[in-house]
Amino acid sequence: MKHLSTFLMILAGALLSATAQNQSPALPVADNLVAEGLPPIPTSIIQEVRPYTEARAASLSDWHPVKKEMVISTRFANTPQLHYLKMAGGARKQLTYENEPISSTSFEPNTGKYLLLEKDMGGNEFDQIYRFSFENGSLTLLTDGGKSQNGGIVWNKKGDKIVYSSTRRNGADRDVYMMNPLDKATDKLVVELTGGGWGISDWSDDESIILLDEYISVNESRIWTFNTKTGEKKRILPVADERTVYSAVAITSDNRGMYLLTTSGSEFNKLAFYNFQTKKLNILTADINWDITSVDVSEDEQKIAFVANEAGISKLFIMNTQTGKYSPVSSIPTGLIGGLEWHKNNTSLGFSYGSSNSSSDIYEWNTSNNQLIRWTESELGGIDASRIQAPQLIKWKSFDGLEISGFMYPPDKKFTGKRPVIINIHGGPEGQSRPQFIGRNNYYLQELGICIIFPNVRGSTGFGKTFTDMDNGFKREESVKDIGALIDWIARQPDLDASRIMITGGSYGGYMTLACAFHYNDKIRCSLDVVGISNFNTFLKNTESYRRDLRRVEYGDERDPAMAAFFEKIAPLNNVEKITKPIFIVQGKNDPRVPYTEAQQMAEKIRANGGKVWYLMANDEGHGFGKKNNQDFQFYSTIEFIKQNLLN
Repeated sequence: MKHLSTFLMILAGALLSATAQNQSPALPVADNLVAEGLPPIPTSIIQEVRPYTEARAASLSDWHPVKKEMVISTRFANTPQLHYLKMAGGARKQLTYENEPISSTSFEPNTGKYLLLEKDMGGNEFDQIYRFSFENGSLTLLTDGGKSQNGGIVWNKKGDKIVYSSTRRNGADRDVYMMNPLDKATDKLVVELTGGGWGISDWSDDESIILLDEYISVNESRIWTFNTKTGEKKRILPVADERTVYSAVAITSDNRGMYLLTTSGSEFNKLAFYNFQTKKLNILTADINWDITSVDVSEDEQKIAFVANEAGISKLFIMNTQTGKYSPVSSIPTGLIGGLEWHKNNTSLGFSYGSSNSSSDIYEWNTSNNQLIRWTESELGGIDASRIQAPQLIKWKSFDGLEISGFMYPPDKKFTGKRPVIINIHGGPEGQSRPQFIGRNNYYLQELGICIIFPNVRGSTGFGKTFTDMDNGFKREESVKDIGALIDWIARQPDLDASRIMITGGSYGGYMTLACAFHYNDKIRCSLDVVGISNFNTFLKNTESYRRDLRRVEYGDERDPAMAAFFEKIAPLNNVEKITKPIFIVQGKNDPRVPYTEAQQMAEKIRANGGKVWYLMANDEGHGFGKKNNQDFQFYSTIEFIKQNLLN
């Protein structure tokens, strides 16, 4: 809260000074922000856009193991914090008041007498594990305090031990540790692993088997078992090399086998069961030709809840494990579902649900009476949900005839004539734009009359593993050409203005933004890059070591001279002379994924070349802005950038 209070004090001073001089005051820049090239932004914008900056969402953190109560995450101040909820629709009691958002939470699994939670510092993603006391609200640090990444907590059946992953040994490899959370002196290394892509999926009831996932890439992951009694680590499914996803979900209580997700024999992730004794893999959702994105097995192992991503829309299913039959839950409106979690009563399934005109809230599907129960109702601030039109699925042909799709959010109906367009490209690139609530971006639709298109270029997930692989390595710029084809599609639409297009995106979408800025300089008005990659060579050199090899699988290995030369050729950093349109670059100083040097070097080179660049960096943020005060300043600045460069 320190930065927020400082900002308010500075703002008050600016208002008094401007009033005394009979001038329109400018928005002050807080001490935690670096703003270069930005013009004065009038403070009047705060009131103008306030209705669009106050929406919030809620997500289920964990069910209480005994009572039908829950801990949820929602924001009432500057960052999402933990709140306690005793009943559906009940009052929310705030538990934590930290400056940083809480990223993960779990109850002690038998009595619920305390919580474990994870949080980082300033967006650096070096999560630490803390124990939260319900008695006095105190947090006790259980890990090393910021020197490594820690998380992925899995409890034992008794509730007196956890296993978790950590990079503390060398900063690059993610090992498995074990601890009694009530006595951090018991913390010990269980198994050393090589690589940063390891995670813990489950721990058998008898504590003999730890299920490990080894992430190689979006289209390749492996499952290993670690025997805590013998120390044997064994790869299963398959023993031979195969570029397939095998991702563990849960081990059965009798150690007979495990549930998992796999693309074996399919373009999409299927729910499956693997028998440890017979070594037989049984695909359970063979007739669903979409990715299964979320799975949870009930405590009694009689039911499995899972979500299928059907062309961007979520569909929830409940499976009877005895018969293998499953059916959809049809009473849930069209939207997005995630965070499945069964209560230990085996009938209450909690999950988050949101749609294009409602932010995420927590619901329960009760299988005993087939009722849908809403637990939270998050406020939208002043956004008028009735004015939000449903996004439209659009499709276009790219340079090579490949069909590309995306979702188009139309502007408010009060606007007439050809409308300007913002093309907003998702990150990843292993991501997918889906028809979700876009929060403060509704301001552009409802007040500025701008159309927003969220494309799913080649390389996106949700369309099969072949489509996801289409941008790898030397094919990187083919995804950029998909945006070029979209720009041409916009020019053919009678209600869209191809002379007023802005490109934006974050992370990999930031790279795409920078690439489009020089490839399509003559076809766009301006661009906004958020935490984007300006040169894959420097990015791979400087990204955190625990993720470097994982990114090489997708982008290519810069240690290969041919690939390094290709990276230099396509680098936006080496093509700034082609960028003559205004560009806004936004970055977090503590970003461990795309280091701030990627943004800094891009801004400096554009500026040296005589280009117009706005540069905004937050010293207390990482891979994107997570604190509301920083998000608000970025939003105000973006609106001013759009008004000056897209609309005028």
